[in-house]
Amino acid sequence: MTGPKPLDPWRSELRETLRLAAPLAAANLLQMLVYAIDVIFVARLGETALAASSLATTMFGLMMWCLIGLTGACAPLIAAELGRRRHAVREVRRSVRMALWLALCSGVLAMLVAANGEALLLLSGQDPEVAALAGRFLMILMWATVPNIMAGVLRNFVSALGRPLFATMITLLAILINALGNYAFVFGHFGAPAMGLDGSALSSVITALAMLAAYVVAIRADRRMRRYHLFGRWWRPEWQRLRDLMRIGTPIALIILAEGGLFSSAAFLMGLIGKAELAGHTVALQVAALAFQIPFGVGQAATIRVGYHYGAGNQAAIAAAGKAALWIALAYMIFPAAAMILIPREVIALYVDPADPANAALVRHAVGFLAIAAAFQLFDGIQAVLAGALRGLQDTRVPMLIALAGYWLVGFSTSLGLGFLTPLAGLGVWIGLAAGLVVVALLLLHRWSARDRLGLLPS
Repeated sequence: MTGPKPLDPWRSELRETLRLAAPLAAANLLQMLVYAIDVIFVARLGETALAASSLATTMFGLMMWCLIGLTGACAPLIAAELGRRRHAVREVRRSVRMALWLALCSGVLAMLVAANGEALLLLSGQDPEVAALAGRFLMILMWATVPNIMAGVLRNFVSALGRPLFATMITLLAILINALGNYAFVFGHFGAPAMGLDGSALSSVITALAMLAAYVVAIRADRRMRRYHLFGRWWRPEWQRLRDLMRIGTPIALIILAEGGLFSSAAFLMGLIGKAELAGHTVALQVAALAFQIPFGVGQAATIRVGYHYGAGNQAAIAAAGKAALWIALAYMIFPAAAMILIPREVIALYVDPADPANAALVRHAVGFLAIAAAFQLFDGIQAVLAGALRGLQDTRVPMLIALAGYWLVGFSTSLGLGFLTPLAGLGVWIGLAAGLVVVALLLLHRWSARDRLGLLPS
């Protein structure tokens, strides 16, 4: 009698990637809601307060994403160590410890930047009143820097250890705490002082500290994770591991800066074209960002799955992990692309009322931008997943160069040319964004396909 037929390796990898990616993608979507809560409360304080908050959180958010990317280099290292030895307690602890060190050091530098936020905003030509409010906002918000980055490190640890649901649940907790914090400190409820805009910043600090504390409690409460003793001998340096984190993580931070900088620059270009174009761009970009959170979560899962097989030296499993992640992302991105083409006004209604005559110009531009966004959805998913898969192979330097060339040499120059030298205007700017994403996706796909010939695979 024959035993049960072994599960196809690709199907098995598909199942494992979905198991890991689903809670990570959910946590990404929920994280957007955490930020949206700030906007909901601050918007009631008036246009000036909202503008100041927007400028401050844009500067702060870009720094956070870059530094979380820098310290996120611990994810492929942890996965590879687990792939090499299933019980690699000491090696995993070293990676996490040095990532926390790096979070502290890089976070302090970011705090210095935030402390000079008003001066930097004035240098960029912002309104003095708005810059002053934003600067004061950043003076409070900067205390969330280190807790946010450290929470990102611990999120990578729990995900690599097969506990991604913790990330989802802790982000849900963050939503609740941030909503209560804004309600209390912005308007003065529950006996708290009415601090206005500063209260929203204070709420963000409390939320960051609560998230970090929640990860610590979860790690210490879980039997599998507790045995890694992450916080033991925290003062002991591991210089080679720190160098590995910097080697892998610095290009990741620069990739995030290149992509984030392109879309931030697109907003600046739209502002030069017109207010209606900028408003339509803002709404369309929010829709595209919402759709992106799923493939971004799949890419995070790909980093861990590919990294695990990289450590184990299993080339066939590496290929299966990459293929599974790609197919998941491609299958998903068809749906937001279809919605952007078939029901764009209903999608826009998530943010503004399309029936309001005051929004007519905004909606018209947003519908046009969403048509272009639909065209590049598949490429956006491909680049997100392949960037994650290549990180699993600890390959980040060349992807960084690809990102810089694709997003800036192709994307920004195309946006600038079509936006200001042709009648396309705002549509030209979005065509440039699409061109950058397409070039990056195709070049990353080529690199992933040639991973064996390029010597990226373990022997």
